[in-house]
Amino acid sequence: MALIASFLPGIQVVISILLIGAILLQQRGAGMGGAFGDSSQGTYYKRRGAELFLFRASIVLSVLFALTALLQLLVS
Repeated sequence: MALIASFLPGIQVVISILLIGAILLQQRGAGMGGAFGDSSQGTYYKRRGAELFLFRASIVLSVLFALTALLQLLVS
């Protein structure tokens, strides 16, 4: 258990950097018009290719980060 506790902070740093990168690389959707209720720019589209990969990667990385944070709380 002490071995896991010593590696968890490093694992969390790596996961958090990857998560930040995955979120920042995603395309911006609506822009400023969507923030003020402009429905003319509300086009819907299906994610494909790299965008779908980044979307799924951000979900997986966020779940992994939450699990490592809970594990850190349980270990310490």
